[in-house]
Amino acid sequence: MTRTRTLGVTAVAGAGALLALGVAPASAADTATVSVLHAVPDTPVDVYADGERLIDDFRPGTLTDPLQLPAGSYDVALFPADAADGSGTPLVSANGVSVPAGANATVVAHLTEAGQPVLTPFVNDTSAVPAGQGRVVVRHTAAAPAVDVRAGGQVVAPGLANPNEAALTVPAGTVSADVVLAGTDTVALGPADLTVTEGATTVVYAWGSQDAGYELAVQTIGGPGSAPSGVPGGTAGLVDGAADDAGLPLPLLGLSALGLLGAGVAARRLATTRA
Repeated sequence: MTRTRTLGVTAVAGAGALLALGVAPASAADTATVSVLHAVPDTPVDVYADGERLIDDFRPGTLTDPLQLPAGSYDVALFPADAADGSGTPLVSANGVSVPAGANATVVAHLTEAGQPVLTPFVNDTSAVPAGQGRVVVRHTAAAPAVDVRAGGQVVAPGLANPNEAALTVPAGTVSADVVLAGTDTVALGPADLTVTEGATTVVYAWGSQDAGYELAVQTIGGPGSAPSGVPGGTAGLVDGAADDAGLPLPLLGLSALGLLGAGVAARRLATTRA
């Protein structure tokens, strides 16, 4: 059996968990768009939905293509990779998970600042941006304290803590970006040249841990699109610092388990380089 760690994940189930989301316009089809990034180092899993295995050996560093999932209710469970027919106690499960039509989200399996695996859903902003511009979203999903994100040497997202995000609209083109410890010039990730696509949302995820190494993963949503990519990182003392308990709004938490449901179709390995 592939070596794995127990996922200390809290999953939120219940059909009413997503009623407050309010993202589905009246004309939306009865589907939701969900992508999944597996960003827990060294923890492959198998994913089951309604008792059927949908993903075999879902590996860290893997990002799924966007999936159009039928709106409805699902029972989802995650087991250690190569578990026999989903037998035994699941690492995490959620029954009656509600899928609202019209939602667009990326679910990230990652580590908290303290190094505990969790599932965090992020709502993807797909609204229009001005001509010649692109939206950049930075998401802190690494086992690390707060960081500052810099573009062209200037801080554009100060004090970003796990699992928060920061968004800004910038001219389309290439931006040199790096991640430093909050309030310092100590580089933790990068620098890297980030391609900002006109009319698209470019999402950058900082993930990993001091032991496994830190990495950047890039996801492009909308626009012509571009290939996912990664850059090497370092340790930079990122296990130090105080925790920030601020998190995401609760209404989308039901998608945490559901997002893994769609990962069985067209999953692809991110081109990442370990530190």
